[in-house]
Amino acid sequence: MIAAPDRTPLPRHFFDRPVLDVAPDLLGRVLVRDTPDGPIELRLTEVEAYAGEADPGSHAYRGRTARNGVMFGPPGHAYVYFTYGMWHCLNLVCGPEGQASGVLLRAGEITEGAELARVRRLSARNDKELAKGPARLATALDVDRRLDGTDVCAGPDAPLRILTGTPIDPDQVRNGPRTGVGGEGSGHPWRFWTANDPTVSPYRAHTPRRPRT
Repeated sequence: MIAAPDRTPLPRHFFDRPVLDVAPDLLGRVLVRDTPDGPIELRLTEVEAYAGEADPGSHAYRGRTARNGVMFGPPGHAYVYFTYGMWHCLNLVCGPEGQASGVLLRAGEITEGAELARVRRLSARNDKELAKGPARLATALDVDRRLDGTDVCAGPDAPLRILTGTPIDPDQVRNGPRTGVGGEGSGHPWRFWTANDPTVSPYRAHTPRRPRT
């Protein structure tokens, strides 16, 4: 008999560690989103680490701005950003306050509230695709900038929180280059995923944008 996932909230000290320790340890954890229509739960299967001002791939590489301010705050908070004028992405801040490191949540399996996620992800061909990619994950969970700064360790009343779940066996953790990251940080093997999980998104290398003419 398979034991049910542990529903104990992850404590703040879980996130108050180096980003490369936190990122793979998030695999198998359960993210809970309380929407106006009901709760949606997701088991994390893919993440990416970003090391703040030491990482050319990070939003915080050039310092603090109005957009990335949450990254410089205390660990265990959500950093939500808007990209390409149409999509939101969800990150969890980690490391000591002021270091601005974070983990991008790239993919997961919807384990509760799939009927609510389907309404937001009408283009998904099946439930394995509901949160297969960071923009899809945020869309399926109804995550946008309103949740930027949410304390995911605040307890059951928080609209977005993370539970202990069932951490995966370390032998099942895979890692490789981050998706779509170019330049100096392109080779960092800081994307972590669960081996052979159908909800993991496909890897895509960075494609330089063509200059405007």
